[in-house]
Amino acid sequence: MRRSASVLFLLSLLCFVTTVAARGQAPESATARQFNITVGGMGSAFRPGGGSNPVYGTTNYFAGFGTCFDLHFTHWVQIEGEGRWLRSHEYAGEHQDHYLIGPKVPVVQFGRAQVYGKALVGLGKMTFPNHSGYGTFSALAFGGGVDYKFSRKVMVRGDFEFQDWPKFLPDITMRTYGVTLGMAYRVF
Repeated sequence: MRRSASVLFLLSLLCFVTTVAARGQAPESATARQFNITVGGMGSAFRPGGGSNPVYGTTNYFAGFGTCFDLHFTHWVQIEGEGRWLRSHEYAGEHQDHYLIGPKVPVVQFGRAQVYGKALVGLGKMTFPNHSGYGTFSALAFGGGVDYKFSRKVMVRGDFEFQDWPKFLPDITMRTYGVTLGMAYRVF
């Protein structure tokens, strides 16, 4: 009994190793490179507080520029990172910076357009009005958008993002949302 279990184990291990070595793909797609890196720049506009925070009753918004990168390992395994500096259209010297990273999931493809969703985690930095203080807070971001490929290397991106800053102030969670437009270049 032990001998047949050992032989069965070795045969299944051999099948697994053979499949992994062959990558379980047709020869045409087995040579296609899966891993690529895309980097780009973007412009963003965010509304702090989302209208639900008593600290932010006005309709002010922040605007600024940022950078992003995508690490594309396989179709389903993608990592996105972004840094955003919202320094334009400040209200009394108030501004925000966002540093986020997390998974990006493709949802559906329409020709050259790829619709995706994302869930990011990171830091949000904020300087309060009239430079009355500043702080660094944990931030969760959920959103989605569209990447449109102009060519093999160049794409245009537009997305929407909702951020949740828990423990922004004692007993206050700040919720902010915004839109981003940008361009990206696939390095390889």
